[in-house]
Amino acid sequence: MGGQTKEKNILHYIFKYAGIYKSKYITSMIVAFIGVVFALAPYILMGQVVRNLVNGNKEISFYIKMAIFISACWVLRLLFHTISTNISHKTTFKLIGNVRKALCDKLSRLPLGTVLDTPSGAMKNIIVERVDSTETTLAHLVPEFTANISAPIIMFIFIIRLDWRMALWSLATLPIAFAAMAYMFKDYETPFKRTQDSTKALNDTAVEYIGGIEVIKAFGKAESSYERFVSAANENAASFVDWMRSCIVPHAFATAIGPATLLAVLPVGALYALNGSLDFVDFINILILAAGLASPLVVAMGYSDDIGKATAIFGDIDKVLEEKELARPEKSKAYPADNGIELKDVKFGYKDEEVLHGINLDIKPGTITALVGPSGSGKSTVARLIASLWDADEGSIKIGGVDIKDMSLCDYNNMVAYVSQDNFLFDTTVRENIRMGNPSATNAQVEQIAKDSGCYDFIMGLEKGFDTVVGGSGAHLSGGERQRIAIARAMMKDAKIVILDEATAYTDPENEAVIQASVAKLVKGKTLIVIAHRLSTIIDSDNIVVINDGNIEEMGTHKELLDKKGLYSKMWEAHISAKDSDSEGGVA
Repeated sequence: MGGQTKEKNILHYIFKYAGIYKSKYITSMIVAFIGVVFALAPYILMGQVVRNLVNGNKEISFYIKMAIFISACWVLRLLFHTISTNISHKTTFKLIGNVRKALCDKLSRLPLGTVLDTPSGAMKNIIVERVDSTETTLAHLVPEFTANISAPIIMFIFIIRLDWRMALWSLATLPIAFAAMAYMFKDYETPFKRTQDSTKALNDTAVEYIGGIEVIKAFGKAESSYERFVSAANENAASFVDWMRSCIVPHAFATAIGPATLLAVLPVGALYALNGSLDFVDFINILILAAGLASPLVVAMGYSDDIGKATAIFGDIDKVLEEKELARPEKSKAYPADNGIELKDVKFGYKDEEVLHGINLDIKPGTITALVGPSGSGKSTVARLIASLWDADEGSIKIGGVDIKDMSLCDYNNMVAYVSQDNFLFDTTVRENIRMGNPSATNAQVEQIAKDSGCYDFIMGLEKGFDTVVGGSGAHLSGGERQRIAIARAMMKDAKIVILDEATAYTDPENEAVIQASVAKLVKGKTLIVIAHRLSTIIDSDNIVVINDGNIEEMGTHKELLDKKGLYSKMWEAHISAKDSDSEGGVA
């Protein structure tokens, strides 16, 4: 994949991501070329003025007419350049929008593990800053690069028509300029990679520092954590400064020598004119044309750095977009007969470590199943596989007799509501966060589901009730309050399968009992999977599955498992002992 990315050029990416707007870029190029023709016309007209002056033409009307034509050409050149740039800018913003939509759509199709393995700072950097940094290059590249490449070519053709020898001499300084630029870019990949790596590191450190500021302050680690950020910032700055410092001399040499075409054209052309092999008027015309020949090429070469950066950025974008997705069809091949769940020989691992070693589990439709086990046993992994956040490495997961890999993500997601311990709320009102479970729900329906979920009273106790803005990630609310709103949101979805992965972990026992009773009413007829750290909340489950070290160790009802005197019985005894200790501590 890496080799393919290197072979792609900036035009490939422009037309790939421009989509239906690619014709706009072509229009911009055509308009830019017309502008170039009008930009060069004055040089030709000035040649005619010189020829007439040398031939003794004293008719003032001719020169007035030439002056009007030249002025008109410059005005038209400016007009067409403005139109071309305007088109390319508008199209570039459409392209950037397409890229960001593609990246966000891709994230929704990636396995959760892939997303979690990518630092949020790096992903945010690609979607926001790095994509945005291509705007100037793309918007100006099409019209200006077109103009700066085509103009010298047209000029060179005119010089050839006048004298082919002088055409060659007009290029004499370009090899020197190209050699200097080639020297500057000889180790381009090394410093560029350093700048990209340091920028990613700076973004990751900044996100980590801001996200963990509460812990940093609580444990007095502000100074050491800030030092990490300062170190990352200094390295980022140094990577750019060192790179630019190494480019100063060759860049200055190229930009100074490259445009100086008269260094060769003037003395050689004068010699040809003196020995009679070059017409004097043609010599003057060549001087006029040659003076503007190399400057556009140098300007075009100046885009090399921007083109390289933009190409590398789009290469990174391609890497994200080419990541392996969840294996799902666009349209479901079959639809479940009911909401029963079957796991058969399911194996799964994070990277190279297998954590589930052949899970076999049959969950009857409309039942409540609790997954319990020691920390790190794999119970949350089972829940996430059922929620289709990952694909199993081996085995199958079926819903109502249909393999979930035969269902589209859209259809499957409509069937399942998943609430985790770490719930995310959007920076909007409580009402809108709950409404996300069903975007078409009315205000009355939102408030009713809050009542049914047992969180209406606490919401009404907030400053603005349902119109209270919860802050980024729900920062204005407590952990328990965030979880209760997340549960209400899941209930609003009215999915056939509900998965609560320690969804009440931050809730106090009294409110947890209210939530459990409310949820029990709401999920009647639905299949409910619960992972709870308080065993007393799942004793009424139809089936309790005990998972240990990636295997199902035992299953049954609460009474059946206690009678087996196995792992569950030991966990229950530990749970009761802890409750007794808490009670004694409370009395004391």
